[in-house]
Amino acid sequence: MGNFVEAVARDNLTARVYNQLRKALMEGRFWPGHRLKIRELASAMGVSETPVREAVLQLVCEKGLTMQAARSFTVAELTLGQYLELRDIRLHLEGMAAEAATRKISKQTIKTLERLHRTLIEAEEASRWFDAVHANWEFHHTLYQAADLPELLSILETIWLRNGPLVNYHYPHARPTYPGPHQHLAVLEALKARNPAGVREAIQADMIEGGARLVQLLQRLENGEVTKEDLRQAALNSPQATTHESNERARQAKAS
Repeated sequence: MGNFVEAVARDNLTARVYNQLRKALMEGRFWPGHRLKIRELASAMGVSETPVREAVLQLVCEKGLTMQAARSFTVAELTLGQYLELRDIRLHLEGMAAEAATRKISKQTIKTLERLHRTLIEAEEASRWFDAVHANWEFHHTLYQAADLPELLSILETIWLRNGPLVNYHYPHARPTYPGPHQHLAVLEALKARNPAGVREAIQADMIEGGARLVQLLQRLENGEVTKEDLRQAALNSPQATTHESNERARQAKAS
């Protein structure tokens, strides 16, 4: 548990615990269905159980977690139908954020996005799935932050509370593929050209094209052709997985 969360300062504990857990969910540090225990979280974060319980209950209200018992919670899971519904919403809202960011984004931030995309591709090619999930989140979140629309960003982050853990299912069985070049490259090209419509279309295409194999995998899960444990073990047993990644996957598989 200690590798997923960090100790927090003593002031405003509930907010700090909440923000750290919220970020972990959005970034995909936890798998869908991963079990969280109040006592273990409190110990890992160096706080009492009260702020952890308050933070976790807030995340339950936001549908990022589900409550199984008074002291046991699990990371929310999405059905195929829920994923597709949320994707339809994301197509509009993330497209809006991407379009707005095009008008405000700095050259330095575009360079940051280029670096994050390189990190994503390098991680995928090395089968470092945890790093790939994290780099993808950083790419999208950095772009949407550049829109400077805090209310819109807050809505998107709430959706990613539920979507972030599911991104782990991409690897290794549903790695994003594209009929042409990676859509992140189209995003970067349109950003440099200051083409808002082009950026919006590329972000939307990234969700549709890059998520096509994930949709197929979710259907196989619902049909009983593959299990969540199969997917976790496949990611865990990657020959190129780092020690850090393997430890995290192992703890999550054991806890689930």
